Amino acid sequence: MLNESSVYKQNLLNVKKMEIGNIAKSIKAYSNALRQICPDLNSDEINFHTNKVTVTKLKAKKNYLIAGEIQKNLGFVFKGLLRIFYINNMGEEITITFVKENFYAADYNAFINQNPSKYYIQAIECSLLVNVPFNLIQESYSKYKNFEKFGRLIAEKYLNARQNRIESFLFENAEQRYLNFVSKNRDILNRVSQTHLSSFLGIKRQTLTRIRKKMIQSINNDTNVSYNTY
Repeated sequence: MLNESSVYKQNLLNVKKMEIGNIAKSIKAYSNALRQICPDLNSDEINFHTNKVTVTKLKAKKNYLIAGEIQKNLGFVFKGLLRIFYINNMGEEITITFVKENFYAADYNAFINQNPSKYYIQAIECSLLVNVPFNLIQESYSKYKNFEKFGRLIAEKYLNARQNRIESFLFENAEQRYLNFVSKNRDILNRVSQTHLSSFLGIKRQTLTRIRKKMIQSINNDTNVSYNTY
C-alpha cells in the first residue's frame, strides 16, 4: 500500500507527464498548422523552426500581452480561447477579436514592427499557446524561402480579417454582424460572455439580448435549434 509521500510523488510524476504530453501535442499541432498554411514547407524546415519554440499555459483572465509592451512571441493557440481588447478613454474594455484554437494571438501590426502594442491579449479560459519568437521568425525567413511564403500568407490572412472587420461596421447593421459571427463561430458561441460579445459587435448588452430573442422568435417551433445556437 502506498504511503502519503509515495502518492504525492506519483501524482507529481503524473502531472509532469501530462505537462510533457501537452507540450508535445501543442508543438505537433503547430507543425500541422504550418503545413496546412504552407504545404511547401518540408520536414527539415519545420523541425528547424519548431525546435526553438516554447509553450505557455495561461489561466483564465491572465494576460498574454499587456498594452504598452512589445510582443516578443507570436502565440499559436493549441487549446483554449483568448480575446484581444483595448481600454477606451472611458475605461471600457472594447473587444476587437476572439482567438480560438489553431489561430494566432497577436497584435500583428505592432508585432512585425516590434512596436509597443495598444492592446491586451487575455485568456477567456485556460489556454495552451505555442510561443514563436520574433527573432526565430526572422531567422526562418532568412534561412528558408518557404518561410517567406508562410509569412506572406499569414499577413494576407491578417489583412483580410482586418478588412472584413472594418467593412462589417461600414456596411452591416448590428443584427447582420451578430448573424455573421454566429455562422462563423458556432464552436465558441457558448464560450464567450454576452458582455464580451456585445463589445465585439459594437452594441450594448441589452441590444444583443433583443437580437437573440428576435432570432429565437424567428425560428418559431423548430425543435432542432436551441436557444444556445443563438
